[in-house]
Amino acid sequence: MMLVSQVIICDDFEHTIARLESVKTNQRFIQIIKEDAFLVEDVKYVIEKASIASSNEVVIIIGAKKFSDVVQNKLLKILEEPPKNIIFIILANQKAMILDTIRSRLPMQIIANKNNSYELDLSVENMTLQNVYDFIKLHQRTSFTQMQQIIQEIVERALKSGRYKFDYKALELFSNSIKALNMGSNSQFVLSTVLLKLLANKKQAK
Repeated sequence: MMLVSQVIICDDFEHTIARLESVKTNQRFIQIIKEDAFLVEDVKYVIEKASIASSNEVVIIIGAKKFSDVVQNKLLKILEEPPKNIIFIILANQKAMILDTIRSRLPMQIIANKNNSYELDLSVENMTLQNVYDFIKLHQRTSFTQMQQIIQEIVERALKSGRYKFDYKALELFSNSIKALNMGSNSQFVLSTVLLKLLANKKQAK
């Protein structure tokens, strides 16, 4: 799971946070999770925490069952111009509750449920051009929602394998791939872009 600013639609915040924290390197996590509605006072707390200078990345996870339009509009400014080294991740139960203005600024991914880990017919740790080609061909008609899960699983496994270089440009491309799927881009093209980027960033065996 990528540690980039994003919106995650999921039905289990605790499980999703655990997955996010499992891929951390030197990031510090701040959780601001509400059992019901996110309030204006909570937005002030988010801004306060985001304003604390840090030499390392800080991941601020915001979660609630309800986000009013007022709350989202107050969050918008800091999401548009985040402080240095701050990553914002918003957890919500429903895609429809997130305003278009937020969606246009942050990529969105959907996690169907906590027990649904997509089974890949691909050895991410030992990818070659041939098995990448075969995998792309296999997913010619895969829906964008399912493709989100596939790409997320691929990147997560690649991160854990330690066999790929993940610089800022690579992470940005992977983040934009989820956003591109949300905007209706061809899912096979997006998958091809991600896999070929990973191949290009594969570390040489010593």
